[in-house]
Amino acid sequence: MTRFNKTYCSPSQLVQVLKARGLEISDEDRAERYLNNIGYYRLSAYTYSFLKEPKTDHRFKDNISFDRVLRLYRFDKKLRMLLFNEIEKIEIVFRQTVANVTAQMSGNIFWMTDVSSYSNSSKAAKSITLITNEYNKSREDFIEHFKRTYTNPFPPGWITVEILPLGNMTWLYSNLADQRIRKAIAKILHLQAPVLDSWMTIITLTRNSCCHHARMWNKINPIIPNDMKNNFKNKLTGILNLFPEIDLRAMGFNANWEQLPPPPLEIKQVCDKWLVAKRF
Repeated sequence: MTRFNKTYCSPSQLVQVLKARGLEISDEDRAERYLNNIGYYRLSAYTYSFLKEPKTDHRFKDNISFDRVLRLYRFDKKLRMLLFNEIEKIEIVFRQTVANVTAQMSGNIFWMTDVSSYSNSSKAAKSITLITNEYNKSREDFIEHFKRTYTNPFPPGWITVEILPLGNMTWLYSNLADQRIRKAIAKILHLQAPVLDSWMTIITLTRNSCCHHARMWNKINPIIPNDMKNNFKNKLTGILNLFPEIDLRAMGFNANWEQLPPPPLEIKQVCDKWLVAKRF
């Protein structure tokens, strides 16, 4: 442990720091603009794989240019947007499935704010506190309408679900007392309940990383299963083909990931069939 004693450096000074470390920069003004817009600290994460060993010396490998670092940054942006787009589909169907199946099977449309719906009362109390906070501070038109129109302390689950963070929805699902409901929800998504628990926890973390524009490319992203559906695989392959220099091992990909078989039924088909059946 030591005290942080670094001082602030301007973008122009940081350009000189990068050059002194061996990074090739042909247009210093352009590099300065990028550092000013992106931020040196954010961009420096994309330089790490281009450093010589030991990394702590901060010396770049030979023939590494600023443009090459930028390409890695742009690749990460495209990867993040692709993941977020796919996660959106999963998030929406997960929210609606949990809200509606639980209401249907329990016969309690206000199950979300009913402690008896959950197996762990302590966790349930925390969840209900969060729901209360979200409900009280919400300025959504549909929430304002409910407050003006009805005397109930909370809306039914299919309304409340629209104002809750995905992490809270995952928590609610994992804490459901009725295992039949948990299994029914997981079955609709062609998973077993413990697997759905695990996947939604990871998906939530990855979603939040995407929302905060966090780096994705050299993190092992376990939300990408071995049996990716064809549509997503094609999109991902398209991005990887644009950036052939990307090290897939740093992303946790197997050497033969493209040859792995698809699942028997794509998740989109599952979602569409369920939505049609429920007439949403």
